[in-house]
Amino acid sequence: MFKRFSLFPLLLLASLGFLVAYYLLLMGYTYTRYRPSSLLVLLQTPAVGHAIMLSLVCATLATILALIFAIPASYILSRKQFPGKMLVDTLLDIPVFVSPVALGALLIILFSSPVGRNFQTHLFPIVFALPGIVVAQFTIIVGLAVRLLKSTYDQIPSRYEEVSRTLGCSSFKSFFKVTLPLAKNGLIGAGIVSWARAVGEFGATITLVGAAAGKTETIPTAVYLSFASADIDRALTMVALLILTALSGLLILRLVSGKELIF
Repeated sequence: MFKRFSLFPLLLLASLGFLVAYYLLLMGYTYTRYRPSSLLVLLQTPAVGHAIMLSLVCATLATILALIFAIPASYILSRKQFPGKMLVDTLLDIPVFVSPVALGALLIILFSSPVGRNFQTHLFPIVFALPGIVVAQFTIIVGLAVRLLKSTYDQIPSRYEEVSRTLGCSSFKSFFKVTLPLAKNGLIGAGIVSWARAVGEFGATITLVGAAAGKTETIPTAVYLSFASADIDRALTMVALLILTALSGLLILRLVSGKELIF
């Protein structure tokens, strides 16, 4: 008897093969006319170095701020029940699903209001200023950080905390001594994904702080300005840096977790 032939596995492989070939073609063909030597030459120019350093510093600050708020906020959403929880949970998903340009427009309207102008006068400038990059990136990634960390907390049985409290630990001590160590891989993963997303953020940033070359020029902004001025080599260099950042982040995630991560 012959085994019945099924097309289903072939359809699955064909779908996967198409996607892999599509992205390989997209990146491979794009760089067929790109001179690799341009990368090293352009990396040594002050303008490119400024864009890279600005992106790395701002993304790091935005990620730290996002985690400071996301760690406790996601824990509450995971462990506690309260009136309006579903609405709050949905509200925090807005940065994930709403266009970054729309969020950037909301930010510029907020900081152009009397309250926003008063904030900028007495603290620090936001609109068309360097701190605005961090604010824009934070706005985009904090919802993502909350979502990733909530998934991590959801996978940690609450009985561990309950046992620690029966042994004399306060809720505060139980969180730092029990929950956070167990959530270590998820915390690292959320930090890396949020940081990589902040490095590649463009829409909210350019809306809030503009695209001033040599001043508020991050890596994605440099890509935009380079294509606008027909400097293809510089644009492709910046795109290559963004791709390498994303691939490095994903590789580190898999090394840290020791398995495939699902978000």
